[in-house]
Amino acid sequence: MRRQVSVCGGSDCTGAGSDGVLAAFAAELERRSLSSHVSLVRTGCRGFCSAGPVVTLYPDGILYCRVAPEDVPEIVERSLLGQAIVPRLVYREPDSHRLLPRYAEIPFFRRQQRNVLRNCGLIDPLNIEEYIATGGYEALAKALTQMSPEEVIAEVKEAGLLGRGGAAFPTGLKWEFARRARGARKHVICNAEEGDPGSFMDRSILEGDPHSVIEGMLIAGYAIGATDGYIYCRTEYPVAVQQLERAVEQCYEYGLLGNRILGTSFSFDIHLRPVPGLYVCGEETALMESISGRRGEPRPRPPMPTTVGLWEHPTVVNNVETLANVPLIISRGAAWYRSIGTEQSKGTKVFAVSGMVNHPGLVEAPWGVTLREVIFEVAGGPPSGYAVRAAHIGGPLGGALPPSYFDEPISHDSFRDAGANVGHGSIVVIGDDTCMVELAQYYVQFGVAESCGKCTPCRVGGRRLQEILARIANGNGSLADLDAIKELAAVMRESSLCALGQMMAAPVLSTIVHFAEDYLAHIQQGRCPAQAKDLPQHSRATRRALAQGSSAAW
Repeated sequence: MRRQVSVCGGSDCTGAGSDGVLAAFAAELERRSLSSHVSLVRTGCRGFCSAGPVVTLYPDGILYCRVAPEDVPEIVERSLLGQAIVPRLVYREPDSHRLLPRYAEIPFFRRQQRNVLRNCGLIDPLNIEEYIATGGYEALAKALTQMSPEEVIAEVKEAGLLGRGGAAFPTGLKWEFARRARGARKHVICNAEEGDPGSFMDRSILEGDPHSVIEGMLIAGYAIGATDGYIYCRTEYPVAVQQLERAVEQCYEYGLLGNRILGTSFSFDIHLRPVPGLYVCGEETALMESISGRRGEPRPRPPMPTTVGLWEHPTVVNNVETLANVPLIISRGAAWYRSIGTEQSKGTKVFAVSGMVNHPGLVEAPWGVTLREVIFEVAGGPPSGYAVRAAHIGGPLGGALPPSYFDEPISHDSFRDAGANVGHGSIVVIGDDTCMVELAQYYVQFGVAESCGKCTPCRVGGRRLQEILARIANGNGSLADLDAIKELAAVMRESSLCALGQMMAAPVLSTIVHFAEDYLAHIQQGRCPAQAKDLPQHSRATRRALAQGSSAAW
């Protein structure tokens, strides 16, 4: 059987030196006259970002961690020419120190269900034939030759696919609105403007399996009657942009884009729009303004983009992960998809886990998994000597949750009553040495910097939030400032034009509710709990009063 050496070429491994490892393998295989017997593949992100550069040997499934160019001759000698492993490069269990040489044995991978990420780290993303060999474009062929556009939409609706960009709007319903909208020309947009701090799900999918996203766009275009599509990707993702450019070229070469695709009457073109990252352009109307050549600012809705979108034409905007789910639904069926996840949230979700964990990286699991499982069982928990104080979920518009919420099943509706939301799917694990006032400051600072400034509640309200938090952080705040934060947050939520302004205060409110002791220490005692560990404990009644914004309760 032909052997294969897969070297991770995702951004994290590339930054750790995987290009040098790849070159070392190419030279060593050539020196030993093994190039015709062993294939060398540069794959996308495998998700095990803490262990990069990662090298996997097939068919044995041996995974080596933190490989350096000087390790390559020994790997070739012992594992390709022989049947042995290189113990110092193999994953070692933290507690038992037992060696787990095979990919499938490592807890990080064993506890996942990789559907969207099924090809990432396995195939060469620059080779369309490898994607086709795994069943790629079979869903497109099925849709074009065996299903009407209405049947495609019905299948996606039946599957229960909700948008993965944060809003969780039913994808099939959005497509149905666009299908019924009047217009001789319609568009599909892939939203790859992934600006959340701590998020790298979309980037990794595009780097490792760009054709799954293109196939999803083609199926969406067929379903709504669109003639073309746009991929809006930030230039800060150079590897993803490179993979996309080549993938689009290959689709034209193979007749999967352009006129009369697969011999049918369906024609579709894709245009790549690499742009400097701007968080507010993750909002679909701002994104369309940017594609049109105008300043990226949200516009009032209604009309909705499915009726009046890009260049006034009906437009569907889906994010990367949403589109990558579509081929799975069409090829395997809605019933299969609905069998995964929870009653309200179907399928799997890709999470970007970072912060105070042993194995930060990319995790795909069915909806219904708990934060405790993701943080401790998959990501390996905190390093020795640290404890987990909170998990900040949902990015700059999400919230921080204490461990008392870690056993709640994660779904689209989880944690809303607790002042947080799953959003795009980032999970930042917070250690016990973190000041929650400073954490809130960080997210508000990000929101202020990324505000387009179009609407006053966001532009001015964000600045006021910043000023209040600065007073508290410096020990000059008062209990009245906590009331002011809640009042300001309510105004911003009700009157801002887009979610950035509406939810900018969410991280502040969640930290006030769940970590009242930090604010009280700053305000009443003039000290930071991150520097003084003997934190005062306050009663639930005090926390409840704080959440209600009543300064009289203090």
